[in-house]
Formats: sequence, structure tokens, C-alpha cells
Amino acid sequence: MKIPLDLARTLAAVVDAGTFEAAAADLSVTPSAVSQRVKQLEQRLGRVLVVRSKPVRVTEAGAAVVRLARQLALLEHDALAAFGGGDATSARPTTVPLAVNADSLGTWFLPALARITERHPVVFDLHRHDQDFTAELLESGSVMGAVTSQATPVAGCLVRPLGVMRYTAVATPGWVARWCAGGVDVDALAVAPRVDFDRRDDLQAEYLRRLGVDGAEPPRHYVPASNDFATAVKLGLGWGLLPGFQSDAELARGELVPLGGPPVDVPLYWQQWNLGSPLLDAIADGITRDARSALAPAA
Repeated sequence: MKIPLDLARTLAAVVDAGTFEAAAADLSVTPSAVSQRVKQLEQRLGRVLVVRSKPVRVTEAGAAVVRLARQLALLEHDALAAFGGGDATSARPTTVPLAVNADSLGTWFLPALARITERHPVVFDLHRHDQDFTAELLESGSVMGAVTSQATPVAGCLVRPLGVMRYTAVATPGWVARWCAGGVDVDALAVAPRVDFDRRDDLQAEYLRRLGVDGAEPPRHYVPASNDFATAVKLGLGWGLLPGFQSDAELARGELVPLGGPPVDVPLYWQQWNLGSPLLDAIADGITRDARSALAPAA
């Protein structure tokens, strides 16, 4: 059994675009033609490849085909770049999907990508996800590389250590005066309002567990964007854990105060498909270099 490459590319276009109509516009064909190609591929493989919802949802079998299509596109780019004598500006930009956690995206990650685009013809499709879950996108074939907290390589991937993102519990002086008038202690933090990124964010709960507060259910604000999360803490909505990028200046000026207790260190790793692709390796080199300049070294 063979997978027709043109049909695999069509499936990847559908998954990327989210609908058959949007994929048809990207491919400059009719929606009917896109639907027929996907149906033909499903009949050939004997598997349902996408759930026809809006947006479409790729099945496990479909994810394997999409991963193949993306790998081929990357290798094709490398081959064409080699034919062009290494002139990066003459090659058509290649789309590379990556997964990254919100705090990296809001601090050191984008400058790293900007420097990469100065040297290589690439455009990035970024998927923001918690660092504990970005590896799932690698496993599904949705992305080619990911910043993750997972040190064990995903099947078919390579892993590199990036460094440690260190978080410190902070709040405004006004928040401390209101909620911890008798001093910052476990009893006060067990009931005082805090800020969480979203319902999967476990950093604040982990900090409380280290202080001996387990199972507490204080009021929580959910602010699912890195810079907005930091702003919410700086405005006094609640206490939260912030990396030094977002808190050092305010701590120095007295606009934030540390709540004490140990910092929470989150080791970060770069994982990517093991393809032997010069472009993907160049992306990894750039990301690793910037991360090691921005993050604390791993213990």
C-alpha cells in the first residue's frame, strides 16, 4: 500500500486550514475537489482520516498521514535550498509549526524566531500550550518542534535541554496589606485570591503544596495570556508566580514584593522530529542558543 503524496498534502492543508473550504482557497481548487481527494485517500487507506466538523478534527490515522506530509515538505525545502546553492533568499518560505508555552512565548522565544527568519526562508505556525502538554502536539504530528517540560524524547524525536525557568511568588504591597495584614503565612495564602493562567495551570498550587498547603480552594482569577497574567498580578488582582523577566524590575522598585518560600523551577527542553533536516536543525540551534542566554542553567 502506498500513500499518494499529493493526497497527503491535501489532507494536511485541510487540517491546517480547519475547513475544506479554507483549504480549497489555499490550494486554488474547488471545495469539491478537496473533498474528493480526502475521500479517495480514506478509501485507499481504509481509515477515516478527519472528522468533518468545523474546524475539522484529525483522527489518529489522519495524524500519521499529516505528519508524513509535513516531513516531506520539510525535506523538499532542504533539497530545493541545496539546489539553489545555499541562497536562503531564493527559496520559497516553508511553514514550520511549533509548540511553545505561554511564558516562553511572551519573553525570549519570539526574538529567537526573528533572528532565525533573518537567515532562513521560513514562516512559523505557533501553537501556544502549557509546557506540560506541548509534547502531545509532537506525538499527534501537529508540530515539528516544541518547548516542553518533558525530558524523555517523544517517539521519533530528539531532545535538547534549554535551561530552567524560575518562578517567584509575588504580589503588590497593597494586596499584601489587604489579605496578609498579619503577615504572609500559609493560613493567609490558603484563602487569599490568586491568579492562575487557566484551569490546567498547576504552578500556584505546587507552590502552596511546598509550603504545606494542600487541597486549599482559594478564589482564583483565570487570565490565559502570559503578559496579561503578569499585569493582573501587578494590578493586585491576586498573587501569582512570575519569572524574573516579568518581575525583577517591579521587585527592585518595590511595586511587587516576594511572598517568601522557595522558587518553583521548571526545566524546559526542546524536542523536534528526528529528520536530519538542515532547516529544522538551524531552528533548534537558534532556539537553544537564545534559551540558554535567557534561562537559568539546569542544575
